[in-house]
Amino acid sequence: MTPLFERIQNSRNVLGFIFMLPATLLLLLFLTYPLGLGVWLGFTDTKIGRGGEWIGLENYAFLLQDSVTQLALFNTMFYTTVASVLKFFLGLWLALLLNKNIRFKSFFRAVILLPYIVPTALSAIAFWWIFDSQFSIISWVLMKMGWIDAYIDFLGTPWNARLATLTANVWRGVPFVAITLLAGLQTISPSYYEASAIDGATPWQQFWHVTLPLLTPIIAVTMTFSVLFTFTDFQLIYVITRGGPLNATHLMATLSFQRAIPGGALGEGAAIAIAMVPFLLAAILFSYFGLQRRAWQQGGSDK
Repeated sequence: MTPLFERIQNSRNVLGFIFMLPATLLLLLFLTYPLGLGVWLGFTDTKIGRGGEWIGLENYAFLLQDSVTQLALFNTMFYTTVASVLKFFLGLWLALLLNKNIRFKSFFRAVILLPYIVPTALSAIAFWWIFDSQFSIISWVLMKMGWIDAYIDFLGTPWNARLATLTANVWRGVPFVAITLLAGLQTISPSYYEASAIDGATPWQQFWHVTLPLLTPIIAVTMTFSVLFTFTDFQLIYVITRGGPLNATHLMATLSFQRAIPGGALGEGAAIAIAMVPFLLAAILFSYFGLQRRAWQQGGSDK
């Protein structure tokens, strides 16, 4: 064994670099290169089958005035905000419920994961049938109960379509939030609750002053991922509505795909995709600085 090989073998930094090298190469190939290419295309007028020329900020100037892009931005912000809030409250409620000593707890924990582990495309097709204008099970039940006289056109009117896709996203995303927060609840020592009970704290006071503060770091990370997944959602929207009706459910991701691939305007589509990056960075930075304020995680005190 040569001295050089011995030094490499005994150096944790060198070994760590060697073990991380394959993953780094994959990230550079499948993430960094496409991102860099997207940034470049956003500054060109590239079309499918034709190389583009540098046009600077013309794509972005056009998007600022484009009514469809403005609508897609509104849809994305509305979709992300409402879905994330609903997923948080429903997920937290389920996590608190499953953290109690109830019968068949393990069974319910397994069942609650089903919406998340089912392939997204299959979930979207199921909701497409549920909200279909002619075969909707919801409309059928309501008609049998005598509450409506005709089938509801869930996917044919703008706000109905928005609420339908929102429902599908919440149904799929709640399990992720619930299971992650449940894992966080499992790390809270029962001694905190025992001490607060001795001091006369009510269940609500225990939740507000014990559970919520200790769960805050987990909530920050979980909701950051939830916001990122929701903001960049593509499959649910594309399978259920393809952005319709009248572009009412187009998100930034689906509009970017539509302009770039079926529409052929690669530069414009890339510009829409890159315009999403500042919003994603804002969500990540919000979570990061929120975690930095919880210095007690590292043995310190709150700043």
